[in-house]
Amino acid sequence: MTLTANPALDAVILDYNGVIGLQPDTDQWRHLADLANRPDDIASFQNAFWSAREAYDAGQLSDLAYWARVLGYHPGPRMLRELRAADTAMWTTVDHRVVSVLRRTHQLGLAMVLLSNAPHPLSDVLDTHDWSRRLMTRALYSARLQVCKPDLAAYRQALDATGAADPQRVLFVDDRADNCRAAARLGLRTLHYTGQPADLQAALLPSTS
Repeated sequence: MTLTANPALDAVILDYNGVIGLQPDTDQWRHLADLANRPDDIASFQNAFWSAREAYDAGQLSDLAYWARVLGYHPGPRMLRELRAADTAMWTTVDHRVVSVLRRTHQLGLAMVLLSNAPHPLSDVLDTHDWSRRLMTRALYSARLQVCKPDLAAYRQALDATGAADPQRVLFVDDRADNCRAAARLGLRTLHYTGQPADLQAALLPSTS
């Protein structure tokens, strides 16, 4: 059996978290909540964490302003460094099964663009990862674009980065259905990723005998 790049595609646009990157586990959330002095109220901490996240991801809040909103007060320099480091670290574990599919896709010449909702600290770290530097034609992050998915402006910039002339020959992959629906509005093909690398491989690398 030989793997070939999907002949119906000129490029693929990939989300990071929930596709390439694994979701944080309970221990990572607990560690972050401990640093925020909320060890006994993780659910409430997570609500505060997400309530201001879109503005942070879009580059509209500094690290200090974001964490001040989450905590309800301004953290000192040391606390801010610890929160920022722990927050970034818990989003940087990748699914090596997905990376393996992407390596084979890259070897077969299909252009790949990363489009992720991510704040500046995480964006900077992801840029240093081997898979990002070697496999992606471009890596686009919301904090740098100053717009988050599912805003159509984010997809337009990613589509431009692929160099593809026809959006119907570009596959958009994301773990959020609303992000996929927005991409479809621009004519992109979509794959709502649910954690099964075989689905991604089937979309990108259909097998031939």
